[in-house]
Formats: sequence, C-alpha cells, structure tokens
Amino acid sequence: MDAIFIQILNGLDKGAAYALIALGLTLVFGTLGIVNFAHGALFMLGAFCAVTFQKLVTLSVKVRDEGITAFVAYKEQPYLETWFGDTGRIIIDYSVPLSIMLAIPFMLLVGYVMERGLIKHFYKRPHAEQILVTFGLAIVIQEIIKAYFGANPIPQPAPEILAGSANVGSWVGLGNNLVYPWWRLIYLCFSGAVIFAVFAFLQFTTYGMVVRAGMRDRETVGILGINIERRFTIVFAIAAVVAGVAGVMYTPILPPDYHLGMEFLVLSFVVVVVGGMGSLGGAVFAGFLLGVVQSFASMNEVKEIFPGIDQIILYLVAVVILLVLPRGLMGRAGVMDD
Repeated sequence: MDAIFIQILNGLDKGAAYALIALGLTLVFGTLGIVNFAHGALFMLGAFCAVTFQKLVTLSVKVRDEGITAFVAYKEQPYLETWFGDTGRIIIDYSVPLSIMLAIPFMLLVGYVMERGLIKHFYKRPHAEQILVTFGLAIVIQEIIKAYFGANPIPQPAPEILAGSANVGSWVGLGNNLVYPWWRLIYLCFSGAVIFAVFAFLQFTTYGMVVRAGMRDRETVGILGINIERRFTIVFAIAAVVAGVAGVMYTPILPPDYHLGMEFLVLSFVVVVVGGMGSLGGAVFAGFLLGVVQSFASMNEVKEIFPGIDQIILYLVAVVILLVLPRGLMGRAGVMDD
C-alpha cells in the first residue's frame, strides 16, 4: 500500500508539470489557433530564470577567513551576506521561489515579443507551417541557452527548511515510515494554485469572458468592436508566464539543462491530444492522469515484466484513447477536424 501511495504522489507531481505546460499549449491553441512547438522552450526559459537569479544573489567577494588563525586565508562570501547579514542568507536560501519575481516580467516580455514578432504572422497559415516555425524557434532558444549556460545540468537547491521529507504516512493513517520530499509536495500545491488561478481568470473576469467568447467565435467578437487581437496577445503572454513559473519551481526536482524544454514538450503534446485539442479541462485532467500512469509504469516490478514500458506507456495510452475517442477525452467537435 505504501508503494502504491508513493507512486500516486510521484505521478501527480510529474503530472502537475505536464498539466501546466499542456494548459498553456491549449490556451494558445484555443485562442490563437497556433500549434506552438516552442512552448517547451518557455518552460526551459523559466527554469533558467531561477538559475540566473541564483547566480545574481550569490555573486561573491573575497574576505578574510576568521576561522583560520595559523595563516592568512580568504573565502568567498556573497555580497548579500556582506551587506545584509542574515537577511542576505535568507534571500540566497529562498532563491528559487524568489526568482518567480524575475520570471514573471521576463516571461511576459518574451511572450509578447514572440507573439507580436512571429506568431501573429502564422494565424491563418497551415498547422504544419506553424509547427515548423515554432519548432525552429525552440531550437534557436535551446542553442542560445547552451551557449550561455553550457551543456551540463545546473542543480538548484530548495530552501533548507524544505529540503527534507514530510511524514505523509501519518497524515493519511499509513504509519510513520511513509515519507515524501517537501519540495515535491510544494510543487504539487503550487501547480494546483496556478491552474485554479488560470481557470478563475477565464471564468470569473470580464477579460476572461471575452477570451472564452473569442475562443468560440473570434469573428463575432471582433464585429462587436472588441480588439480581440490585443487580448489574445496578452493571453499568449500569460501562457508563457504559466510555462515559465512551472519551470522555475521544477528546478530543485530536475536540474535544468538545455534539453529540458524538448523533454517536456513532446510528452505535453501527447497530454494535449489525449485531453482533447482546445479543451483546457481535458489538458489538466490528462496531464495528471498520464503522470500517474507513467509513474506506475516506472516501478521495477512492472519493468521486470515489461522491459522499457515506462518509455512508451504514454504513447500506448494515447493510441488506445484516440482509437476509442478520436477527439480525445474532452475534445470539442470541429477542432482540428480538417
């Protein structure tokens, strides 16, 4: 029972990342009709916002090491510690969550520039052309990251207070021996909060109502005198922010490298297709569902029976679902039917 519960948590944790990326992908496709193969690169850019912020707050100066008295020795001490003492140490310790303050404006800017500079020229172009141009953009971004940060993964520490494990067994009545990393639980809760915020924005605000109307019938909304293009530009920027903050918070779980975006992109597109193209709820549900399925397929007991099943299980599930439900779990009629 303990192993099953842990695999469910692992699946929800991985599924949360899939759901956040797929949510942004679906939001862009539903509003703009764009199949954005550069969305995984936005997840990676968010992760490297955390890397950049951590490098900035740990900029150091050489100071005398008072702990060594036999000879004169020096050590590297971050400027923040020199200037602000304990407050500086706290900022460094919490550099990952604090880097969200850098990621949000940066990803808004990246999303705006991408949409205005490139994406808007492909609104009415065939999906194959959209895929080619956004995939090319993703490769360019990937190579820029590789040039500036190198090819190796860059570990990002979680805050010290959250670096251990929580006794989740005692929470659910399964004993005191069942533990799970605190940061993974934080990421799961954070993902739920972001997903709730996006749905609340679309459901309960006038702006979101107009966006949802534009997703259904863009021409009619335009006739009513609403500048739907400007609103869709902001939606693209919001989708970029969702991917970016998802990448920021995932860095203590998986050290980012320049391949990170592509690794999540392909699987997230499988999630979108399984959930149903254009269905936000379907993208979120499919993200968590496939995350759990992949987690159970990764168990050693399963891999002993079906070697390599963890590498292909998502594609097998996608094939079965699409054979039974060609539009996916919650796909709408008329979306991608052509």
